[in-house]
Order: sequence, then structure tokens, then C-alpha cells
Amino acid sequence: MPAKCSDIFRLIEEMAPLNLAESWDNSGLQVGDPRVEVEKVLLTLDVDIRVAREAKTRGCRLIVSHHPLLFKPAGSIRFDRPAGELIAYLVKNDLNVYAAHTNLDNAAGGVSKALAEELGLKKQAVLNQSGRERLLKLAVFVPLEHCEAVRNAMSEAGAGWIGNYSHCTFLTRGTGTFKPLQGTNPYIGKTGVVEHVDEIKIETVVPASRLEPVLQAMLEAHPYEEVAYDLYGLVNSGPAYGAGRLGELEETVSFLQFAEKVKSVLGLTALRLGGSFDSPVRKVAVCGGSGADFWQDALAAGADTFVTGDLKYHTAQDMLAAGLKFIDPGHFGTEAVVLPVLQRFLVSRCREKNMDVEIVLAQTNTDPFAYL
Repeated sequence: MPAKCSDIFRLIEEMAPLNLAESWDNSGLQVGDPRVEVEKVLLTLDVDIRVAREAKTRGCRLIVSHHPLLFKPAGSIRFDRPAGELIAYLVKNDLNVYAAHTNLDNAAGGVSKALAEELGLKKQAVLNQSGRERLLKLAVFVPLEHCEAVRNAMSEAGAGWIGNYSHCTFLTRGTGTFKPLQGTNPYIGKTGVVEHVDEIKIETVVPASRLEPVLQAMLEAHPYEEVAYDLYGLVNSGPAYGAGRLGELEETVSFLQFAEKVKSVLGLTALRLGGSFDSPVRKVAVCGGSGADFWQDALAAGADTFVTGDLKYHTAQDMLAAGLKFIDPGHFGTEAVVLPVLQRFLVSRCREKNMDVEIVLAQTNTDPFAYL
């Protein structure tokens, strides 16, 4: 079935909830109409006139970017200047733009997670924790013969995760009673008669960010016309979220070997680095984009090397003086890795929700830097 822009927004926000965005950020719908139906979505780090033209040529009515098109309040929109020309082009060609910025940076499966995975880091942890996922307890009452179907549907939608264990539930058997009234179409029982039914109470934990898909999966798998379920807020803390990731390589390598790996994995022609080429690398901190502010977090966590973009001269000197090696693959190089991850997530969720939407990656390279 076709999907509206707002449907795609909700899927993105399952992966990167807007509440994870920094207060100074402007994530969300930038230009367009959330009610517009889309058949094709273009993913990109940035939106410029070249990306907009590519979207039009490829039939993508929705552009999803990492960096916001509108970041600071605009004093004017002049069509004779690049920013105004771009907005005019988007509006005239019915192109919609949505940005997932710091919410995607801070998300558990976001930019830095993708970067850490690409570099092969194990035993990962959040580098600069800004919070933990809110958890809910979900309890639903199901007839015996439908227990496994409902339980599996909820688990596959994201419920029941505790650490590295999935499908975690608790089942209690009991008797449910109800009386179908006039106008109902009960799965079990007759109108006007009180029924007693053997049921299972399924209890599980749900991250707040996954509540909507879990409830939808539960309701679709449940046979009853009216489903009885309870939701409770929990004091328990869910997974941490925040900027950057900390992890370890499977084996110690030299700084030069690791730098060559970073360059190769990220598909770069050049990168900046600082540190003795022969020194060992094992514990690594990463932060996609401009992560210089977190170098002291990396040092305090015991990292011997920090991978991030946009390092400044004096910051680099301070890092080396403190004994922390660094690799700067650039802003674009450390963030582009998240686009295929977001693509796979959206393709999977669209398939699960029977949305006939194609998710494609932009072919336009928006990295402003070239290297000789």
C-alpha cells in the first residue's frame, strides 16, 4: 500500500526518537507536507540543489537528510541567493525534506554506532551518556491457542529485550470473563451471555520508542475484537544513549595499521592523524561528525585512540600532549556510514508494515572537501 510522508517520519523516529535531539537542534520536517503520499525516498547527509535535482530525476518526493536544511531562523528567503533558490526549487517541484540530526547521532543504533561497527569495535559502550531509554511493562490477556502468535509478534516488533536476550516474557494462566453487548462481533461467546475463557497473561518489557509498533503487532495478532491490555511505567532504566561510542579491537594493532583500516573501511583517499605510527591501538573511542568536545571523555574512559571529524589545531595538540592518539577522517567520512544502516532499517520496517515504498541512497557526493 502507498505511504504518506508522516508514515516514513514515524518509522525514522522509531530508530531515532525526536526526544533524543539536542535542544539547539532542528530535526524533523524541514519543508513540505506530511500528508503527501510517497513511493520513493532519497537518503542523504546534506540537501543542496544537486541533491534536490537528483531527487526529482529519480522520482523521490521525500528527501531524508542527516543535516537540517533549516538550522537557524531565516531572516529572509531570497530566490536570488543559493539558500532561497534551493527552497524555491523544493516547493515548486513538490519535494519534501525531513532531517534526522542529533537524534540520529544520539540514538542507540545511530551514527556513532554505525561507525564503531564499521571499524570492528567490540564491547561497545556510549562515550558521553546523555540519558537512558524509558521502559514500560506491557501485559496482555490472550486465549490459550493464540498465546504464541501474539507473544512472537510482540517480540519481533521490539518487546522483550533484556540486555542481549530477546523474546523475554512471563506467562500466567487464568480465567478471563466478559459479556458481549449489542453491536459487538465477539470472537468467542454470544451476545448478552457472560463468558468464562481460559487465557494467558503475557507480560513483557517495551522500550518507549518501540511502543507503537509493538502495540500494532499485538493488536494485529490478537483474535479479540477488543483487546484487554495494561501499560505500566517502570523505574528500571533501558539502554543508554548519547554521543560517541567506546569499544575494543579484537586484537592490538599498530597505529599505522589501524589508520590504514579506517581509511580503507570508510573509502577515503586521505585522512589526518596524530600519534606515533608504531604505538599500539586496542581501545578506541569514536564520534561521528564533529566530536572534538568529547576527547576528554575518551581519555577518561581509557581509550588510546579517538576517531572523529573536524579536529582543530590546538585541540589536536592538547590530545597528543595528554597521550591520546587521533584520526580525523572528516565530517562526511565519519557520518556517511549511517545511511546504509538507516536504509536497511526503513526497508525492513516498510516491508513489515506492507508499505510499497522504495528507499534509495543519494548518488550526489555532498562532501565539500577534495584531496590531492
